[in-house]
Amino acid sequence: MQRRFIYFINPISGTKGKLQLLEMIKIKTAEQNIPFEILHTNAEGNYNYLKEKIRAEKITDVIVCGGDGSINQIGAALVGADVNVGIIPMGSGNGLAFAAKIPKQANKALSIIFNGHATAIDAFFINNQFSCMLCGIGFDAQVAHDFAKQKKRGLATYVKQSTKNFIGAKPYPFNISVNGDSFSTDAFFISIANSNQFGNNFTIAPGASLNDGLLDIVIVNKSSKMRLLWNVWQQIRKGAIRPYTDKQYQSTDVGYFQTAQLTIHNPQLAPLHIDGDPAATAPFFEIAVIPGALRLLLPG
Repeated sequence: MQRRFIYFINPISGTKGKLQLLEMIKIKTAEQNIPFEILHTNAEGNYNYLKEKIRAEKITDVIVCGGDGSINQIGAALVGADVNVGIIPMGSGNGLAFAAKIPKQANKALSIIFNGHATAIDAFFINNQFSCMLCGIGFDAQVAHDFAKQKKRGLATYVKQSTKNFIGAKPYPFNISVNGDSFSTDAFFISIANSNQFGNNFTIAPGASLNDGLLDIVIVNKSSKMRLLWNVWQQIRKGAIRPYTDKQYQSTDVGYFQTAQLTIHNPQLAPLHIDGDPAATAPFFEIAVIPGALRLLLPG
């Protein structure tokens, strides 16, 4: 079957890096004799037209040249579509790409798009909003909200905002319901993870898989600030999944379990991020996995 591509890329701003990427895409895709079109991403995140375009033009692959936010918006429009999704990482964190072992070097990522294999990966809904990677409620979401306001992006800015928020961080009360059981806790943040990381290979859910039909839930409970740093470091290094029904679960510093769905009561309206982008919070979150939501092109 003849492959046909759509590339999505941010509008050309005149920067050398984007111009080089655009030229490389044109040359290398033509060398593969693959018909292609290059479209701009849009600030509104409206891609409702995509499924019909894919059907009408027999598109086989949609390639996102961007970060987790762009992948989220385009991916939401592609759930259930008969199309492969490729990534050329161009974001600040690139959490989904790195979790999928897609390198940041554009030429290597493009090689995976041409020669890799398509594998179904999961996603999830949080209050009917799509997430392909990771959502956070609490401390990390506040960092995402503040980071989005900065003129300069990148890892250094993210670290700066994380440090600033750490100083004033406070735990929030939550009630979590899973499979008919419920428990309450005060936590600095809760991560709902389909991928294993926030981005930049900062791994918060070491046992996460993109296609196991489960979400990894990480709850960093109330502790001293020094203890908090130690707990997060230990979770990154060797966080171990165990049942939330364990009698000692609520007394541990970090809870880490897996489930296909859960409800979180958020009475103090702790902030929310979805795939690294700030989102409106809510007093309740209904969260459920979407098995096999997208077909992602992965290294062979």
